[in-house]
Amino acid sequence: MRIDFVSDVSCPWCAIGLKSLEQALERVGGDITVDMHFQPFELNPGMGPEGQDIFEHITEKYGSTPAQQEQSREMIRQRGEAVGFTFDMSKRGRIYNTFDAHRLLHWAEGQGRQQALKEKLFEAYFTLGENPGAHDVLLRAAGEVGLDVEAARQVLASNAYADEVRQLEYYWQRAGIRSVPAIVINQRHLISGGQPPEVFEQALRQIAQQDEELEQDEEPAA
Repeated sequence: MRIDFVSDVSCPWCAIGLKSLEQALERVGGDITVDMHFQPFELNPGMGPEGQDIFEHITEKYGSTPAQQEQSREMIRQRGEAVGFTFDMSKRGRIYNTFDAHRLLHWAEGQGRQQALKEKLFEAYFTLGENPGAHDVLLRAAGEVGLDVEAARQVLASNAYADEVRQLEYYWQRAGIRSVPAIVINQRHLISGGQPPEVFEQALRQIAQQDEELEQDEEPAA
């Protein structure tokens, strides 16, 4: 089963969704073999390197009041806690540009460490309150998941994988992805949002069965 996890490292529901999906995959165990790929999506592609105050940004983007924002943050914190992810809302004060993070993640896929780096970047931003676009944060995260730090430094210092990331972003936008997380199964089934583990588990089992039946129907008669 191929899973394309379309997301941004500055998206809290993406962190929740990944943890939930991982738990669902543990539950299905050996019943389903998964080939996971993380695809780029930028919530704020025009954001400057200095970032923006998160309250100011959300007010401008959604028109929500401080009380509404606080309610949303608490709901996210609780949903994260339920799946074993820590959101430290006191440390996360700004929204940042994540394009360089996506470039490094694209490179990490070829090194077999993409998922580990993705998880580490979620932790850096949501738990530690760090800038996931800052090169020092990215390099430390790369080293912590076993990637070659000097090779990662060369990627970040150059324009490497910029075209590939842009092309992938465009591809998924053309495919109709407008919000994240978007979990695409076998390139034809879509699960949207940071669903609870049991929802992912039920969907994965159902899709696996449907696709197996479809493959059997398509097999030529002997």
